[in-house]
Amino acid sequence: MKISEDPDLQPMIFGLFLSMYLITVLGNLLIILAVSSDSHLHTPMYFFLSNLSFVDICFTSTTVPKMIVDILTQSRVISYVGCLTQMSLLIIFGCMDDMLLTVMAYDRFVAICHPLHYPVIMSPHICIFLVFACVFLSLLDLQLHTLIVLKFIYFKDVSISNFCCEPAQILNLDCSENFTKNIITYFVGAIFGFFPMLIILLSYYKITSSILRVPSSGGKYKAFSTCGSHLSVVCLFYGTSIGIYLGSAIVHSPQNSLVSSVMYTVVTPMLNPFIYSLRNRDIKDAL
Repeated sequence: MKISEDPDLQPMIFGLFLSMYLITVLGNLLIILAVSSDSHLHTPMYFFLSNLSFVDICFTSTTVPKMIVDILTQSRVISYVGCLTQMSLLIIFGCMDDMLLTVMAYDRFVAICHPLHYPVIMSPHICIFLVFACVFLSLLDLQLHTLIVLKFIYFKDVSISNFCCEPAQILNLDCSENFTKNIITYFVGAIFGFFPMLIILLSYYKITSSILRVPSSGGKYKAFSTCGSHLSVVCLFYGTSIGIYLGSAIVHSPQNSLVSSVMYTVVTPMLNPFIYSLRNRDIKDAL
């Protein structure tokens, strides 16, 4: 697993990724502390945001510390068990990101399109249930991926053109045209890719329709401003994650896969706190 073989670039890469990791952890921790300490932020939207920040910390911690240690030790080796463990954690936390962004889109839909029923529909019990549903679906996604991967013959001395055991690339190690593998792959893509995107698109279609019916321009801006941060994060997350899976399926380019992996496992979790804190007055006040 590698980013660059040039020894002159190793110190710069080490400093860059260490800085990005520390910023990611600190930024997301600040979001969690701000939400938990300010009673004005004890609402469903910020409850889901604090969970998203926690998942982002776990997501980036799955890959970056290992890569930093590899740069220090000049090692490019990961064990079979270590690779499967890293892949499993990437799947769980990546799917959790996906599911939480979908739930947050639904939350914005209810808040804008059904404001009078919002306290009932998004009650604390429902919010907790939705988070547990995200965890359950993430574990289901892991089990479906595991069904495919554990059918592989034990592999060793395999070179992965990436800095982590990216699930899409691990699946590509099996070159056989297996019908069961294809069915499970398409099923997982539909359940955890297509349907969440469909829910998000439908939510924002309804939100846009409701906002356009608001008579004043100030009211329109205020209504849509609560969605701007979430929409930015959705575009960033789905743009990079879809890019890596489509790229690996259509044209296998190690360099493109590496860039996409860095974007959605390192850059996106780092940018999320900035997006929410810079575009959200409540978060800025709490910070």
